[in-house]
Parts: sequence; structure tokens; C-alpha cells
Amino acid sequence: MENTLIKIGGMSCQGCVKNITGVLTSLAGVASAEVSLEAAEAKVAFDPAALSREALLGAIEDAGFDAE
Repeated sequence: MENTLIKIGGMSCQGCVKNITGVLTSLAGVASAEVSLEAAEAKVAFDPAALSREALLGAIEDAGFDAE
């Protein structure tokens, strides 16, 4: 497993946090995702053999948020 920290823009409430958490945890290869509204970031543990960090960023952006 590899851990990554992703900065997220555009979150305004706990509903956004739930949305992003659901998007990330539904991806094959993601072991865990902790999304923080206050810190505007997500800590994600994932299998780099199953998906890339870029795929994580793309999933967040597809959900309507900014990710870097």
C-alpha cells in the first residue's frame, strides 16, 4: 500500500466530504480514504499496482471538485 495526500478545493460541507469519501472508497485498489473539510485534503491508502495517484485525482475532479 502507498499513502498519498491530496489537496481538495470546492468542499463546503460534510455532504461534500461524504461524496468524495464514497467516490474514493469505491475505486478498486483503495484501502482507505480520510477526507477532512477543515484541512481541505484527503489522505488515501491505495495499491499503486491497481491504480495511480492520477486516477485518484481524476475521480475527485469527475465528482466536481478540484484536486492536486
